[in-house]
Amino acid sequence: MHYTMDWQITIGRYQLALLDSVEIVKSVDALADTCQIVLPLYAYNQALRVEQQLKRGDSVTVLLGYDGKLVREFEGFLLAITTDDGHLKLTCEDGLYLLRKPIPNKQLLGAAVADVAAYVLANTNSSIALNCGLKAPGFYEKFVVDKATGYDVLKKLQDETKANIYMRWLATQGQWQLNIHPLYAQQHGQVKLSLQHNVEQAALSYKMADDKKLEVVVTNTGPNGKKRSQRYGTTGGDKLELEAHGLSPEAMAQRAKSQHLQNVYDGYEGDLTTWLIPVVEPGYSVEVIDEDFEYKNGRYYAKAVTTSFSKDGGSRKIELGIKLQ
Repeated sequence: MHYTMDWQITIGRYQLALLDSVEIVKSVDALADTCQIVLPLYAYNQALRVEQQLKRGDSVTVLLGYDGKLVREFEGFLLAITTDDGHLKLTCEDGLYLLRKPIPNKQLLGAAVADVAAYVLANTNSSIALNCGLKAPGFYEKFVVDKATGYDVLKKLQDETKANIYMRWLATQGQWQLNIHPLYAQQHGQVKLSLQHNVEQAALSYKMADDKKLEVVVTNTGPNGKKRSQRYGTTGGDKLELEAHGLSPEAMAQRAKSQHLQNVYDGYEGDLTTWLIPVVEPGYSVEVIDEDFEYKNGRYYAKAVTTSFSKDGGSRKIELGIKLQ
């Protein structure tokens, strides 16, 4: 079956008429979804001067698909315009762009993650809604905001809690939503991928949890100045040591368990490359089917998705996370 590539990209008040390529990167390990749009530097023997029409902060909408059936693949804002190797490159970021603003210094005592996130939103003059699944009081004995932007604070939250922190555009409400949830807790859809039918390329290895001996040790310094630690996993193998500033003992234990979960499970590690159909996003449940080795079949959490689009075709590189079943 033959498909005709189709696209529609709007930046600010303008809809692009020319395009070389698009690459959209989404990951549960990254705060922001990013998009790079590449345009020819010259058209009809004349240099394109998009700087006169486009500016940092312009809204960006990217629709991609086949034969007029378009899917909204990216919503965000223009970060930068650069010239490289005879091309114009437009670098874009999702709604986290709105939080790249300085916020007042503050110490939050006995704070939940939701309290810290609410402080960020209240001090960035944004209308962003908050959807936080980490509301336990006292998660932080002390959280310090010092000469930071809202983006910096959320990055610190992500580094210390390993939570899944991301923005989502609520089209029906015309509003951005900041989401904070335990890693791998939220599932946004499901899809089946057959290694024999709708997978273009597979870079996978199948490993057993019993072969992965790992102990995760999370340490920090308590209010009394003494060092303390929480451990999770199996001794006698690899050891992963992490420093977590300001976390309570309960939060340290949660961090150790979460980090272990990311690294130890029966199943595939690696990535699959498919086409634009079916749609796959980070947070999807991906059922991997291998008709030759059925014992390897299982459902995995889509950890990251890189969507590429050009005259050569469209593809999605899907990085698998933990095995769900």
